[in-house]
Amino acid sequence: MAYDDYELGGGPDELPTVIKIVIAGGFGVGKTTMVSAVAEVRSLHTEEAVSERGADPGQTGTEAKTTTTVALDFGRLNIADDIIVYLFGTPGQERFWFMWDDLSLGALGAVILADTRRLADCFPAVDYFERRLIPFVVGVNCFDGARRYHPEQVRMALALDPGVPVLLCDARDRSSSRDLLVTLAEYAASLASAPQGAGLAREA
Repeated sequence: MAYDDYELGGGPDELPTVIKIVIAGGFGVGKTTMVSAVAEVRSLHTEEAVSERGADPGQTGTEAKTTTTVALDFGRLNIADDIIVYLFGTPGQERFWFMWDDLSLGALGAVILADTRRLADCFPAVDYFERRLIPFVVGVNCFDGARRYHPEQVRMALALDPGVPVLLCDARDRSSSRDLLVTLAEYAASLASAPQGAGLAREA
């Protein structure tokens, strides 16, 4: 797949630095929306109509959702002349989780989007990145009409380590989505500079 039409410079010293970030979370939590909001070029989406197999009529917050990502969402943004961020949105339905390993390979980290009406839906993503020691932040997507919770309440509900950033966000808003990406980059950098053995690993 050709990612984009980015024009490289004339020599190896001018090659850009590429950062890969994964956008994860449950079905209908706003992954496609976030990638679309923050990407600087037209984003790529692989959506299909929701089938009976994937639909859950009783699932709060997804009643109006008619499509689902079946492969990935892809977007790109430049944060400097020589730094490119590639965004890969994971499919949310369980039958597509086998793709997560490929999408996460080589990633700086992940943004896990959460919906407080269906908070349990992001547990698989939290477990996935914790087990692989991949840095992640949690973005609580503030859907219209949904009850608001303090980030520390969400942290406790998800049993996250104290250092994992939890932010309220609006996946539709470019600035809000960029804040999540910046927070992830800063968090990943802090873990990389921490003493060996500190940071991501949980105590047994």
